[in-house]
Amino acid sequence: MYDLPELASLGTGRGLVRIPMELDVPFTPRVRAVVDTAEFQRLSRITQLGLASRVYPGATHTRFEHALGVFHNALRYLDHLQHDERFRAVVTPRHATLFVVSSLLHDLGHWPFCHPIEDMALEGLPPHEEFAAEFLAPGSPLAGVLESQWGVTGEEVLDVLVKKSDTPALRLVRSMLSGPIDVDKMDYLDRDSLHAGVPYGRNFDRHRLVQSLVLNEVGDGLAISTKGRTAAELMVFARYVMFSEVYWHHAVRSATTMFARSFFELHERLDLRAFFTNSEAETIAELREHAAGTAVEPLVEGLFGPTRRLHKRLAEFSVYLEPELYTAFAGQPFESLVRCGGRIARALSERLGTDVAETDVLVDAPPPHREVEFAVDIHFPKENVYRPLREVSPVVEALAARQFDDCVKRVRVFGAADLAGRLPDHETFVEIVRGVVRDEFGVH
Repeated sequence: MYDLPELASLGTGRGLVRIPMELDVPFTPRVRAVVDTAEFQRLSRITQLGLASRVYPGATHTRFEHALGVFHNALRYLDHLQHDERFRAVVTPRHATLFVVSSLLHDLGHWPFCHPIEDMALEGLPPHEEFAAEFLAPGSPLAGVLESQWGVTGEEVLDVLVKKSDTPALRLVRSMLSGPIDVDKMDYLDRDSLHAGVPYGRNFDRHRLVQSLVLNEVGDGLAISTKGRTAAELMVFARYVMFSEVYWHHAVRSATTMFARSFFELHERLDLRAFFTNSEAETIAELREHAAGTAVEPLVEGLFGPTRRLHKRLAEFSVYLEPELYTAFAGQPFESLVRCGGRIARALSERLGTDVAETDVLVDAPPPHREVEFAVDIHFPKENVYRPLREVSPVVEALAARQFDDCVKRVRVFGAADLAGRLPDHETFVEIVRGVVRDEFGVH
């Protein structure tokens, strides 16, 4: 068994901090030492879902709260897996310590609105992992806490968060942090659902799923026993519905696209390394300052100004509805989407006989990278065989592979609110979009 004070405190009711929903998180002196650093405290000034709060008002929870929830899940995972001889043979006490503290620090390098900015894949953008490396560098205050309080180095924690070396133990620890059934996903589905005020991300049995965790056949990742199959299926479905109804809700994507278009216009004016160290409030203030008098001022003010003004959905394309248009747009570089929005705006100007600004029309499409596939094995203990869950579950087969992205992530054309009421009929508008696609991508 692992002699970790955090594990010993789990469930005792002593030395804890409470977070929603009624979770008692062990708060030992060395956890407090990490949490009290400036590097960790900055997470309390960055919301977890960013622009989703423009649609779901309660979704203002922070990465600070999420990090504590992930840390709590890591302790639950260890509390169960430490009884598995195969697990203890791979994961040493030092690896267990690294896993616990890495779970607390897994979002360390994130900045406000990190995901929509990174999805744009603009040239010269520093990856958020670079900031984690700076915060964990030798001589940094956080690295000093890790060495003095936890007996590990910042470089070791960074190696867990950003792969540098490769061993079965590190592969296993990384899969517990970022894999099909990981401590991160286990928290954000539940927490995002709670704060957004929707039930979808909470409708799976987390306790049953944790109790079913075993090692995979090779011993370098997690699998589940047969008793966790239904819980895993429900987790897959919860993830699917959260993407469909929250993360890729059309109004959330409108706000996200407005932000992305604004950042695209303004990013060359910003000192990005300094900008990405800002709190969320400071980020918003700086964007509003730089947007003043530019073409994107209406977008920035519609998001962050005194009056909320989101673009309206003008058209939507999926693999089932206008699949050719969906395929043409999906995965395109952000610069191409910006050009297409401008082309559609100019075509509408000619059609309507009135000026339509290029930022009045925005195109949103799935980014080039795809969500992690839910690829996990299920262990049949009586036969002692492992089979991919998707082979024995129609739910997972349908929702966890390529279909996931294609079903929940639509291509949408958004327009300024006053433009929506002046559009030609839908069929004519789609033909305008089709003409732009033909000219831009050569698709017929």
